Amino acid sequence: MRLMGLDYGDKTIGVAVSDELGWTAQGLEVIRRTTEERDMTRLRELIAQYSVTEIVVGLPKNMNNTIGPRGEICIAFSEQVHETLQLPVHLWDERLTTASAQRTLLEADVSRKKRKQVIDKMAAALILQGYMDAQSNSKR
Repeated sequence: MRLMGLDYGDKTIGVAVSDELGWTAQGLEVIRRTTEERDMTRLRELIAQYSVTEIVVGLPKNMNNTIGPRGEICIAFSEQVHETLQLPVHLWDERLTTASAQRTLLEADVSRKKRKQVIDKMAAALILQGYMDAQSNSKR
């Protein structure tokens, strides 16, 4: 059972997948958004390639735990993913994941150009890892 994590943005979708045991998340790719149809086609290809059974979409909440306009967009996207791809979709609080990914890349002395290329898939991996960690903790 593999999970897919998505970091949905205005221009890109960061994609991560879990290992087969659901322990670790790895950044997979960054989809440059073009049309809804092409975006869903690429997600469908990745789902088939990695035998994904569930999807986790990052939900950007405000620091006071409310959902703003960006969060509403991500909720609509998650509903579209569920309807189009016919898989369970979970929303996961993604507050500060991009900042955390940025900090990690800075500490690793990754160039600005390279950071831009990988930040979204790294954020997707952090979203997915957070979700998986919470699920394993709730089973204990």
